[in-house]
Amino acid sequence: MEHEVDKLLSNPYAASLVYVSVTVLSLIVFLSVFELVTRYRCWSEIKKGNLAVALATSGKIFGICNIFRFSIEANDSVYQSLIWGTFGFVILMAAYFLFEFLTPVFRIDDEIVRDNRAVGLIAMIISVSLSYVIGATVII
Repeated sequence: MEHEVDKLLSNPYAASLVYVSVTVLSLIVFLSVFELVTRYRCWSEIKKGNLAVALATSGKIFGICNIFRFSIEANDSVYQSLIWGTFGFVILMAAYFLFEFLTPVFRIDDEIVRDNRAVGLIAMIISVSLSYVIGATVII
């Protein structure tokens, strides 16, 4: 099976399709995990027009995709890219919990669900910024 995948990936068009497909599927899975650990339901809040949730979720989407960008660029196979992308996601999620823990003045999730756009923006910037740092460690 691995031989067939390697053969498929030798075609740049097929390789692009495979990497994008793996990233999109991973994004769906990882966003579902974030949905489980937050105190709010992202998509129902976004549907209601909660901009703070949209900002925070956008940061997560960008962060996950950016980590995969670095992972794809740095690794030779789709398997390695998936492993490093998953590892990067775990670090990004740990940073999310650390951010929540290190902000004792208020609860991040509670503020975001109340549509506190300043907190949503900070959450987005943290996810985006950390994805660059995490991505840089993937290429080591």
